[in-house]
Order: sequence, then structure tokens, then C-alpha cells
Amino acid sequence: MTEAERQLIAALAAEARGPRRNGLFALWLLTRTAEALLPPDPVTPRGHRRRMELLQRRLASLSVPAPLRRALSAALRQVGEGSPQGTALALYQLVAPARETVGERAAAALAAAAARARQAAIDGGHR
Repeated sequence: MTEAERQLIAALAAEARGPRRNGLFALWLLTRTAEALLPPDPVTPRGHRRRMELLQRRLASLSVPAPLRRALSAALRQVGEGSPQGTALALYQLVAPARETVGERAAAALAAAAARARQAAIDGGHR
């Protein structure tokens, strides 16, 4: 489990039931799927496709704040590409809507995950 996942789970545990909690859960699910693409042990393309199918199905059933729902939809397309670059972009684009809808703690976790993905994309480009 990555540090971003741990931070999102901690925020999730502290939140009462409702759209904010669902939003945190959705962010955790997306972050988990996105970070599975990163080194040192990236998921296989087949495994990623399967994870994306399951993620889309699960996110469709959650009631999350509207700004976050729109951002998650865009992030799904980026993560669906299966690249560290797409992952970094998706996570960075979620930071502001997360801050607005579920709080600073989640936004900071996403920013850290995005920075990690960006570094993985840079490192991958120099090999």
C-alpha cells in the first residue's frame, strides 16, 4: 500500500457516511488503480483492463459531489491509457476538485501520488 492510499484510508475512516465519504472512497479506488501502473511492479496490461472495468462499475454506483464526479470521469479516461504520464495527469487534475469537495487531506494525498507518478514517467523516459 502506498502512502497516498494510507492517507486516503485514514481520511475515509474519519469521515461520517454520506457523499464526502463516498468521494473519499472513490478517490481511494482510483488512486489504487492508478498507482498499480507504477514501478517497481506495474500491473500487466490485461490486469489493468480488468481493474478499469471493475473500477468503472463500482464508481457508477457511488453518490459523490458533482465536481468530483466530473473530475473522476476525466481521470478514468487518463488512467485508462495505462501509462505513468496519464496517471500523473489524472491525479494532478483531481487535486483541486478533491480539495473543494472532500478536503485538504485528500488533496495532499493526491498531489503526492501525482508527483510520484510524474517521477515514474520521467524515470521511464530515460531508460
